[in-house]
Amino acid sequence: MDKQRRKILIIKLGYSETLIPEIGNRCSLGDVLRSTVVLHLFKDDHVTWLTDIAAVPLLMENPYIDRILPFDLLSVLQLEEERYDKVINLEKVPGICALVNRISAWSHFGFRFDQETGTAEAFEHSHEALAVATRGDIKKLNIKCWAEVLYDMLGAKWNGEDLILGYRPGNEPEFDLGFNTNVGPLLPLKAWPEDHWRQLEKRIGGSYSVTYQQHLHNLIGYMDWINSCKMLITSDSLGLYLGIALGKKVLALFGPSSEIDQSPHPNLRFVKPPLDRECIPCQKKECELNDPCMAYITPEQVLAAIDDWRVE
Repeated sequence: MDKQRRKILIIKLGYSETLIPEIGNRCSLGDVLRSTVVLHLFKDDHVTWLTDIAAVPLLMENPYIDRILPFDLLSVLQLEEERYDKVINLEKVPGICALVNRISAWSHFGFRFDQETGTAEAFEHSHEALAVATRGDIKKLNIKCWAEVLYDMLGAKWNGEDLILGYRPGNEPEFDLGFNTNVGPLLPLKAWPEDHWRQLEKRIGGSYSVTYQQHLHNLIGYMDWINSCKMLITSDSLGLYLGIALGKKVLALFGPSSEIDQSPHPNLRFVKPPLDRECIPCQKKECELNDPCMAYITPEQVLAAIDDWRVE
């Protein structure tokens, strides 16, 4: 390694989405992918990225990542003995934060471990991000997109930089519309009802060619499937970020999650429930009203948005 290049360690496993309070033990793949926006700050540095094994295909072939470490005991032992110029921890999981406290570096960014409370606390520049993630009242007042908050955490200014996907499919678009029906495990309320998808397909008739989500357990195949679509209809999920990264038109159905988090993009438009509820967006796993708002996004509403943004 060139000794003139700074050594950077980025920790993003996807176990805790940076700007919401939930913590799990399953990887949020979309959360990992959209965090790659910070790589623009380290193009000339040697970057190591620690992540969950499931997210490795999303980081492979990335021109700004020199080394990918899957999270396991051996990687932890190795990192405890290495030295870095910067360590950037985007996970709020207490155990991961405790690991960060033990990694030698000239500077640390993101989240750290509080030995008194046993919880995640903020390094310098990250207090706002932690408040947005853990306090619902502040979350509702937030007007910054995800990328802007991440750059704030690093003491930098976001100037419209986008996420970076290294993988490039070799197939060509075949279908007008791709129905990306599944959502991740952290916020299942983000899913649009299955019956609504079927009704939308029926209303489309022969106007557009349609394909349903494929290769759920094979990321390479999944990326190839997205690339086979000209426009992607999706909830707030990994598919949204992959669609943007692959240059697709992305029509996003949003209810319990906030579109404010998304970086403005010419290929991204939103459809939201026509409801006047103070709880939207709630960012919760279960609807306290027992009446999920996503069900109020109608197939007619989505089809109108598709027609308005006509497939080329």
